[in-house]
Amino acid sequence: MLTLIAGLILFFGVHSLSIINEPQRDRWCAKLGENAFKGIVSLLSLAGLVLIVIGYGAARMDPTVLYTPPTGLRHLAMLLLVPVFPLLVATYVPGRIKAAVKHPMLVAVKLWALAHLLANGMLHDVLLFGSFLAWAVVDRISMKRRTQRQVTKVAASNKNDIIAVVVGLALYVLTVMWAHQWLIGVAPV
Repeated sequence: MLTLIAGLILFFGVHSLSIINEPQRDRWCAKLGENAFKGIVSLLSLAGLVLIVIGYGAARMDPTVLYTPPTGLRHLAMLLLVPVFPLLVATYVPGRIKAAVKHPMLVAVKLWALAHLLANGMLHDVLLFGSFLAWAVVDRISMKRRTQRQVTKVAASNKNDIIAVVVGLALYVLTVMWAHQWLIGVAPV
């Protein structure tokens, strides 16, 4: 469990630089150069992610039950997950979806985390998905006071909404039918 917690601290620590002290983040970026800064952040994020995967896998071997969700919540979770991939795609191919949602990746993370909290009641699940949900909420709140950085240079277009929905739903189906089992070892259906 300590490996999972260490991974979460490293991963979210790096992803929270702008939340905690955006001017300092900008100074480090200017001092190191944008590419070097992004490279260091990426390596630290990857190290945190590796620790999360290893720690989560180990915690699954000796689970601690916190709650047992009713079966119906699994169906609700599957429904909440439907817009997740379209929102993730809309982050990078902006259109009306991105304009309406403002921060589609954060909404996707919140839906993904909430859905998994509804369907899973083990301690390691609550640590993992609860951390992602809490971070996404705090990040969204902090966005109101921060300067927004452009995520993508793709021009906004109505066609992008179609791309986001079609590609996103295809990724959802692929994940539900195959990738979740292959990557996580759990079949959602």
